[in-house]
Amino acid sequence: MNIETFIAGLVGVTFVAVLIFALTSKKKTEDRMDDAEAPKSSLASDANSHRRADY
Repeated sequence: MNIETFIAGLVGVTFVAVLIFALTSKKKTEDRMDDAEAPKSSLASDANSHRRADY
């Protein structure tokens, strides 16, 4: 195996990993936005600005 093939493989694996991470994060964010029971951000204009942040 030469170095060019190795680097190309690493680039491909990294790209796929970042793509999977982005898609799962997007799904979780959209699910939370659709959930009426999820607490609002303390930065939201209609939320309690004195509550503790989610941990």
